[in-house]
Amino acid sequence: MKTLYLDIFSGISGDMFLGAMLDLGVEFEALESELQKLKLEGYTLSANRRQKCAIDGVKFDVHLADGCQSDHSHSHGHEHSHSHDHSHEHSHGGDEGHGHSRNFAQISKMIHDSALSDWVKEKSVAVFQRVANAEGKIHGMPPFEVHFHEVGAVDSIVDIVGGCIALELLGKPRVRSGPVIEGTGFIMCAHGRFPIPAPATLNILAERGIAITQCKEPNELITPTGAALIAEFAEDFGPLQNLTPEKVGFGLGTRDCETRPNVLRAVLGEEATPTGTNDWETDTIAVLETNLDDISSEVLGDFVERALNAGALDVVHTPIQMKKNRPGVQLSVLCAEGDADAFSEMILRETSAFGVRRTLTERRKLRRETKTVTTPHGEVTVKLGLLNGEVVQVAPEYESCRAIAAKSDTPLKVVYDAAVSAARD
Repeated sequence: MKTLYLDIFSGISGDMFLGAMLDLGVEFEALESELQKLKLEGYTLSANRRQKCAIDGVKFDVHLADGCQSDHSHSHGHEHSHSHDHSHEHSHGGDEGHGHSRNFAQISKMIHDSALSDWVKEKSVAVFQRVANAEGKIHGMPPFEVHFHEVGAVDSIVDIVGGCIALELLGKPRVRSGPVIEGTGFIMCAHGRFPIPAPATLNILAERGIAITQCKEPNELITPTGAALIAEFAEDFGPLQNLTPEKVGFGLGTRDCETRPNVLRAVLGEEATPTGTNDWETDTIAVLETNLDDISSEVLGDFVERALNAGALDVVHTPIQMKKNRPGVQLSVLCAEGDADAFSEMILRETSAFGVRRTLTERRKLRRETKTVTTPHGEVTVKLGLLNGEVVQVAPEYESCRAIAAKSDTPLKVVYDAAVSAARD
């Protein structure tokens, strides 16, 4: 199985990640062309071979329209800032330096309205969601209410969406990571001095349950963008195992570190699958439950719809018999671990619940791909679930099937069955 191993002994940032991907063979022109689909203005890109501590690699840069080269030293979130991608530190609050402030909803809309692939759209929004969750927690407000200078900055959008594009151009390999190593000391934010890791970085890693080890390097090594990328893509964190290297790439940072070269080493190779194991994806999710015997079906139905629209992974209610033989329902909400508090509050505010049970559980997921198949009735978008390279599940997209069914005056079930058959051929 094709696997990408990120050796983050000297940290990770968005530009270092893209530099490493380019060094592994991602074509700069292809990356640039795909990024143009965002319709994002105000920047140009460059990638040059350079050396850092005598290590040859690729330095990726975003050049802003105001004539400044982005050094990724922009704000981390709402009103505070510090050195971002391993460069010299300078602080600037407000909207200066890196474009206009944008919130998570605006970023999501920009991505969804683009001509990028469905996979890149899904993964890019997921990475931004991790940053938004962290910033919302820091500032004590829902993520969608915070204006993020970090996620709204042009260079951050390029770093995150570009990182997802690069992974797709590499063939969407499985991603593994070395242990997360962070520096020590303090960074200057608009709110004052904060210890490393930066607040957003720490919250992003904490949400995923990623262990952090600090070293004696007196500088920030992990940026919020870098943290969000590994939190979204890395399946696990540990030493290289059963990987035959095919290519090694180095993404160069800007900072001159004291104890290590400021580089990200990426290893692309073939991973041997041990006998008896499966290549499913794993993550940890929260399961929220409460028992209700005094809620109307209308209120319950409205809650289900609102929770799903808010990003819940799934919402179900199951008939149960409660004390004194009263009929009731068990309401269950599945969500990302970092969203558990927000959905718990939603349950307590919008249902008749007086309490919520929370359980963290491991999840096994099929590796997913989205593609378009041709049927006798038209083209249909389908989602594929793969296990060890075999398609074991096919799920045609409902809206796509419904549109084709209406246009061709064909029963929905016929279109659905045709899409499944075409996907398996």
